[in-house]
Amino acid sequence: MTLTFGHTREHRAINILLCEDNPGDVRLIREVFNETAARLELSVVMDGEEALDYFRCLDGHGKTEMPELIILDLNMPKKDGREVLREIKKNRKLKRIPVIVLTASEAEWDIDTCYELGANCVLTKPINLDQFADMLNTIEKFWLDMVKLPKMESF
Repeated sequence: MTLTFGHTREHRAINILLCEDNPGDVRLIREVFNETAARLELSVVMDGEEALDYFRCLDGHGKTEMPELIILDLNMPKKDGREVLREIKKNRKLKRIPVIVLTASEAEWDIDTCYELGANCVLTKPINLDQFADMLNTIEKFWLDMVKLPKMESF
């Protein structure tokens, strides 16, 4: 038996949509993913309305492929992550996309609501930068190396 370590996924880029309004968190996520996952395309939207516009192709992102994974901040301006998650999961073309919810909240109500709306997992953002980077590395290893993500069609 041979064990293989590192990236085993085919060489095509994985499309990820990051919905995050905190520029510091966006910068850290980009840095960690750039160090570990060379084969990803990370698109960033800064609020809930921009996230929904992204899917409606109204804001000039020019994406022809839907993301295969969404990282969604729960507390964003204009429309919060709950509203965005609700819209994603009720849309026939978007509902299969796995959604990772990131939140500073540890409130049971927030966590339960996210799962009821169809989140695939809910993670609390660590305050410590090293712990946040570790969590991102775990996301990368699990969701990008181990999980079989659905191939998404264009709108």
